[in-house]
Amino acid sequence: MSTMKAIRIHQYGGPEQLRYEDVPVPEAADGHVLVRVHAASVNPVDHKMASGAYGKSSTLASPWTPGADFSGVVEAIGPGVTSVKRGDAVYGDSRGGGAYAQFVAARADTIAPKPKKLSHVEAASVPVAAQTAWQALFDHGHLQGGQTALIHAAAGGVGSFAVQLAHWKGAKVLATASAGNADYVRSLGADQVIDYRATPFESAAKDVDMVLDLIGSETQARSFGVLKAGGYLVSAVGVRSPEEAGKHDVHAVAMTMLPSTEGLTRLAELLDAATIRVVVTKTYPLAQARDAWAQSMSGHTRGKIVLEVSA
Repeated sequence: MSTMKAIRIHQYGGPEQLRYEDVPVPEAADGHVLVRVHAASVNPVDHKMASGAYGKSSTLASPWTPGADFSGVVEAIGPGVTSVKRGDAVYGDSRGGGAYAQFVAARADTIAPKPKKLSHVEAASVPVAAQTAWQALFDHGHLQGGQTALIHAAAGGVGSFAVQLAHWKGAKVLATASAGNADYVRSLGADQVIDYRATPFESAAKDVDMVLDLIGSETQARSFGVLKAGGYLVSAVGVRSPEEAGKHDVHAVAMTMLPSTEGLTRLAELLDAATIRVVVTKTYPLAQARDAWAQSMSGHTRGKIVLEVSA
């Protein structure tokens, strides 16, 4: 095939800017593989980049295909790749976009064998959210068994994995969520769920070892005060007031997730062992990406949204 179906954006904006188009199939360059995509995950960063919320860079100056994480089958291998072969089922992170399409070219060191017990739809929901949760908790937050973690937005994509991973590590898990999601978050392993609409979380969380901030703004500012001295606030949305960390004698880390084969392989083992699980709330056909974005942008999605792709 020389062309494929893909979702592209030609100018900044919201879901209305998404176009379902015929585009050239990418090539597998050095160190890359071409994957026939079976499913691609929807992440908040997709529509935030498209809206210009992160600044209007040259990335979107020409038509851009959104989407980072995907699951599919290797179609072709670029020079220098020996870790996979044509026909292998893989999942991974394309980094920078490209997954909302029938084919995606991704670096070989950002993919791994798909978890055997997961469907492509389920596997596509994992790479960005679960690797973000793992790196936030353990690489940046240094969370250990016996410690206490406060996880904000615990019912969302990253939060759902973070609650499970912190519980697996043996930490006490405090989580903020709406009352409607309380039972769901408890089912993931939260020891205490704080209804953020009814209870200020700082009245229930005291002297915690780390905070996972997936919200920013006022929530982040208030979170510094619940940490014990030397604790860690790890944010996936940036740290707006680093000086607050000094005032409270804590660490503040603005993290960027770095995908890797090693990280994905480790997560696949936990998923295949049913130690952690995926939660896909809703699926949409690739052609209905606008509807998927509208659902994601509502801010009330439990777990993940996934696009099903037929190549």
